[in-house]
This record gives sequence, structure tokens and C-alpha cells, in this order.
Amino acid sequence: MNNALNVLKKYFGYSSFRKGQESIINSILNGNDTLAIMPTGGGKSICYQIPSVLFDGITIVVSPLISLMKDQVDSINSIGINAAYINSTLSNTEYEIIKDKVLNNTIKILYVAPERLLSQDFIMMISSLKVSFLAIDEAHCVSQWGHDFRSSYKKIPEFINLLNNRPIIAAFTATATEEVKVDIVNLLNLKSPEIFITGFDRENLNLTIIKGGDKKSFILNYLKTHSKDSGIIYCATRKEVEHLHELLIANDIEALKYHAGLSDNERSTNQEDFIYDKSNVIIATNAFGMGIDKSNVRFVIHNNMPKNIESYYQEIGRAGRDGEESDCIMLFSPSDIHLQKYLIDIGTYDEFRKVNEYNKLQLMSDFVYSNDCLKKFILNYFGEEYDKECGKCSNCHFEGELVDKTEDARNVLYCVYEMKRPLGVTTIVDILRGSKNQKILRLGLDKLNTYGIMHNFSKDDLKNFINTLISHKYLESIQGDFPVVGLTENSIPVLKREAKVIFKEINTKESISTNNELLTILKSLRKSLAEEENIPPYIIFSDSTLKEFSQRFPISINELLDINGVGEHKANKYGEEFLSCIKEYVESNNVTRNFTYLKSPKSNSSKTSSTKGKTIDITIDMLKDNPSVENVINERGLQLNTILDHIKKYFLEHGSEDLQLDFTNLYNEDNEREILDAISKVGKERLKPIKEIVNTNISYDEIRIVLFKNFAV
Repeated sequence: MNNALNVLKKYFGYSSFRKGQESIINSILNGNDTLAIMPTGGGKSICYQIPSVLFDGITIVVSPLISLMKDQVDSINSIGINAAYINSTLSNTEYEIIKDKVLNNTIKILYVAPERLLSQDFIMMISSLKVSFLAIDEAHCVSQWGHDFRSSYKKIPEFINLLNNRPIIAAFTATATEEVKVDIVNLLNLKSPEIFITGFDRENLNLTIIKGGDKKSFILNYLKTHSKDSGIIYCATRKEVEHLHELLIANDIEALKYHAGLSDNERSTNQEDFIYDKSNVIIATNAFGMGIDKSNVRFVIHNNMPKNIESYYQEIGRAGRDGEESDCIMLFSPSDIHLQKYLIDIGTYDEFRKVNEYNKLQLMSDFVYSNDCLKKFILNYFGEEYDKECGKCSNCHFEGELVDKTEDARNVLYCVYEMKRPLGVTTIVDILRGSKNQKILRLGLDKLNTYGIMHNFSKDDLKNFINTLISHKYLESIQGDFPVVGLTENSIPVLKREAKVIFKEINTKESISTNNELLTILKSLRKSLAEEENIPPYIIFSDSTLKEFSQRFPISINELLDINGVGEHKANKYGEEFLSCIKEYVESNNVTRNFTYLKSPKSNSSKTSSTKGKTIDITIDMLKDNPSVENVINERGLQLNTILDHIKKYFLEHGSEDLQLDFTNLYNEDNEREILDAISKVGKERLKPIKEIVNTNISYDEIRIVLFKNFAV
């Protein structure tokens, strides 16, 4: 794996692999067919791009996502790897240029749409080449059980059989249930594949579901408080996209729109303007986003509930691909379920698939009405065991209390038992509220013991409660053209008073956006460079890389290379401009740089940006009065690293005997043990290797505290 690590560092600027990447790459390099199921943003592309560099011949990447092809090819070329794509967007001249490069063996990675594989011209071109590796992206498209079935994927094995030699084959997807996984292996004819499931958890995504309320007001308020953030708002129909777009424009909020009713040119222009950061917000149907590799999307808002869990998880997966914290907010109203059912009815003609879509829609409804951890629901759906609470979703992170709903639940369950016939949620609500409509009276349902027993509930509240009981399996929804409700095995203990029903009453909290001055300056520089090269800004450096620049203040190429996401090619190409910008900021704002603590204070003291003696004296005087480092940080409004640097300079001149320090609330003792264990393995000279092997919830600041507390460095 040393060669793979070298490629990772040289081209991509990382010194270690993310979870699962090393094992997947190792399997491919060892010649095994491979199936990798990884979350969106988990680094799938690196798993086939690195083997592509190391293999002798050409690599073909099959992808249905035309926009992704361009983004990925631009990104790969920007780090010094020759890549190209062939799809329907190319002119004849552009195609011939790429064809010449392929035939002259100057292209290492070739992206191809699946429909192109069996064209005579493509087969003739490829037949003379050594195809070492075939990577199949979005492999779930081969399965009719999947949410995005494409018949062209079933022809991939036919293409493989036409090649002179069978290449190594790897299939990749982010969303695959057990049924879809089996289909991928069988329908793509993978031979004894190594199968890797790295997990579906996206720890940086904050999931929120808001039921009821004014959707338009929420969106307007959210966008006004997150005006500098990039985000996508999904709507279920073209009409809703248009109405919401008009609303935002009328409220002086710049936004783009995207749906199938627009011209090809308008869709393409709007998509590019969003990718290139020319506009922060785009309102779209689910036609938008497949293959959007924009790394700095900070929020995804669903104006309507999606039709299934797979679509929802894929769409929120467009947020936070750079690893930064991002919001995923669903604005739900019960009418969303009826709308999605209508879209299934008019768009699905095969009865088998229609029933399958109904079942998936019910599971999506169960997710919305779940009172449990939202992340747990999703991960369990995809077959991953997750029995804790994430602490980051609206069901975990709430202000409210647990409430005993047993008696209300018994009333609903007994009503279903009394009916002796399957009826829908609306009818159950009418019975429990004592409705006098003709259907209730005609069927004699007003004679039931539970008739009118919950008259104090509003219709909407009672529907929500029944749907929550369905979500938690106290009731079941039996699908069909007219879904009906029945009892489950969980109903009996509640009816017999042997079990309680405890639900949460939840109030959601809005997240807070953070930023800093240098980060804004660096983003502006990135945008201007991107405009000069006509590429999306995130291809130059991701938001997370710029954020690390703004926190650690590198001022040399070597320090720049110590930052995640900076490889040799990008350091040589863009380094001087970013370093010049950072140096100017450091000097203008008299900043004490974060890199200084990584080396011995004696050997580097001359290189440290100076801080006025007066400000150091203030810090030390405050610590002598009160040893709490946290108190000084809060009182002075300075960064942790500035305060630590003041202390280190004081130690260097006066020693540490007369200065007691209290680091309470700045670190966790369990995390300290983990950090010290990591230091014993990789040393204490550099932060980055420590950060890469400790738990992701341990911050750079906490590592700095532990280093200073234990080693005074």
C-alpha cells in the first residue's frame, strides 16, 4: 500500500485514507472484483482513481451522471492526472480530440455514459487498448429494487465480454439495501467479489424534520440568516419550484431554479452558476443533483417529503461533502404523502413496482413520524446496526420532555380492534373524534365504544399521533390503492396494560452559521482564480481546506503541504497566491500563528509572528489572578492558540514555576487518554497525524490542550 499512499499524498494531498478506503483499494490492486458500499461524501472516487494511476493500462469509469463526469474530470486534471469523458454533451470535434488522446495512450481515466458502451465506434476505439480496470459508479442503477433503475446498466456485462481481456471490475454505490446488493453482484457478473460496506453514517450532517408550520416563512428566515452559505432546496414538482423561486426573488433573495420544464441551456447555465459559486441557492426538483460534486453545500432543505429513504439519503448526501457541519432540513406536511402517492400512480405502470414504491413511501412516512433517533432509523434501514442516539438530529437534540401516551395509544388501538374491518387513518380519526359524517353513520361506527373518546384532539394532531404509532410498529399500514390500518404484535401488550407507550414532545432548534474574516478573504481569492480557469471553486481547494488555512495560518510551502487536501500539484500551482494572502492577513492583524507550537519553541522562536509585549502581559496577569485558561479566552476574545503562545513565550523567558494553569472545560479526560495513546504511536511533532487516528469528535484545539498540558509544546 506504500505506492497507494504515495499517490494519495502526491496528488490528493492527504497522508492517510478515510475509513474503508485502504481495504477497498488494496482489494482492487490485488486483482479482485470488488463491491464497495460507501456513504455519499465518503471518498468513493479515490477508491478507483488511485488504482487507475497505478495500473498500466487505461481505466474506464461507467457513470450515468453527465454533470458529475465534467466535475470529476476537471478535478482530476487539476491535480495532474490525465482524464477525459465521453457522453452526449460533446461536439463531434471535441469527441475526435478525446478519441485521439485515448488512442495515443495519453488518457489514464476515461469516464463513459453506460449508453455509449455498446456503440460501434466506442468498441472499435477501445478494442486496441489495454483496459486494466472497469469502475462502475452508481451501481445500484442495475437493480429494479433500487430507486434509480436504468436498463442500460444491464448491458454492462455484454460490453465486458467484447473486450480482449476481462479487466478487474469494481462497483460502487452509496445506497444499497440487501436486495440491491445481491442484484449488483449477480446482474453485473462480479466474480467472487470482495464486498465492503464502510457504513452509511455521515457524522457531519445535522438532520431536522419540522412538521407543520409555515414552510415559506421558515425558508425565508433560514436563507436570511445563512446568506453566505451555499444550499439546495428540493421541491416535489416543477410548479412548486416556480412558486418558491418567485417568492425568494420577491424578497430580494438571489436564487436559481432547475427542473425538466426549463430549456437545456437554462438548466445547464443555472447548474454551472451554482457549482461555480455565482449563486448560493438553487431550487430544484429531484432531477437536479445526481452527480453534483460540489463540496461546499452547507444545507439541503426539502420543501416536501421525498418518496423513499434512498432518494432522501442521496439528496441530503449533497451537503457537507467536504466534511464540514451541514444542515439537512425537511419541511413536512401530511399532504406531501398524498402528493408522492399521486406521483407514483402516474409515473409507475408496472403493478409490482407500484406496490414496491408504495411500501417505500410508507417507510418514508414512518421515518418522518418516528419519535426515535433519525440517524438510527436510516442506518437500520440500510442494514447497519446502530443502537444509540446520534445527538445531532431533531429527535435527539430537543427541548421538551418524555410523555406517557399509553392511554391515548390504547384508545386508538382498541378502536382498530373494535372496527372488525380494515379502514384508513382518516376514518379512524373520524370515529375517535365523534364525527357525524354519512360514512360513519351508515357503517354504524358511531356505536363503537371508542366513538368520540378523543374528541378533544384536533384532526391533524390525531392523525400525527396515529402515524407516530404506525412508525413505531404499534400499528401497521397495509398498502394498496387505499391504505388501511391494522394491529401488530406490539399492540397486544399495550391493550393488556402490560406495556407503556412513551413519546417525546419536541421543539426543534435552528443551527447557527459560523465564519471568520480570513476564511471570507480566502474564499474570494479562490473564486477569482476559479473564474480565470473556468472551473468550480471547490476544485481548487475545498471549504474544509480553506477553513484549516484560516485556523493554522501556513506561511510556507512545507506548512501548506501539512494541510489536508493540499497535494504537490496544487501547492505548486496555487500555493504562492494563498500564502501571500495569509501572510498579509497575519501581518496586518498581528496574528500569532498556529503552526509555531508544532516545533520546539527555542528553534522556531525567531520565526514566530510577534505579539506586542503588552498583550502578553495582560494574558499572564489575568492567569495569575485566575488560572482558568477558558476564562482568559472568553474575557479577551482571543483564539486558544494565541493564549497558548503567550504562555509559551512567558515560560521561555521566566520558566513555568510561578504560573499555575487550569484547563477545565477545554478537554475531556477520556479524549485525553485517546490523544496520549495516539501520541505514543505517531509522536507529538505534528498535529495532523494525531488528528487522523483519534475519534472524529476530537478537535485540533483539544489536541493542542493535551499537548500543552502534558508536554508544554
